[in-house]
Amino acid sequence: MIQLIKDSVAKAMDYSQYNALFAELVAAGKTTGEETQEKIDYTKLNYSRTKRLDKTAKISEAAKAVFKNIENKQIWLVISEPWCGDAAQSLPFLNKLAELSENIELKIVLRDDNLELMDQYLTNGGRSIPKLIILDEDLNEIQQWGPRSEAATKLVTDYLAEHGKVDDTLKENLQVWYNQDKGVSIVNDLLKVVEMEKA
Repeated sequence: MIQLIKDSVAKAMDYSQYNALFAELVAAGKTTGEETQEKIDYTKLNYSRTKRLDKTAKISEAAKAVFKNIENKQIWLVISEPWCGDAAQSLPFLNKLAELSENIELKIVLRDDNLELMDQYLTNGGRSIPKLIILDEDLNEIQQWGPRSEAATKLVTDYLAEHGKVDDTLKENLQVWYNQDKGVSIVNDLLKVVEMEKA
């Protein structure tokens, strides 16, 4: 497992490289992994969402103080894909948190190119993304998070319990929720993760 993590970190992109890939894909009308028109369309949509959040995402002063004071070096390895709507909502906040501390290095790998890694981090048996794996400087896993905040997960779980499937209405509801939440739930979840590390 440690070798798998080491190999994954070695080939991972930083946030600017990931966004450069994003821009190239959109310009070429392409996406990563299995190319379907739906995924190509989502990639384009997610690129505009990510760019907007990179400009507008805010972190509370209380959260900034916690992340600035992380003392031990960490690698935040994220399994993602440009076509993933939840990733587009989460990654800008993960990046802003990582930028607060010189001890956090954000790295990103594509799920479909790294299924061996992905299959170590399934959610209820599924390859759900984004998945954040927090590693210490020796690449031992400290914590993990994802694919959504606890609050967003509840929204999805409740909808599935009532309707039995992921459909366009759920996707729209989730998007509205993300817009209203403004990343607060993601940041709060990660504050809990950091507190667990200290415990």
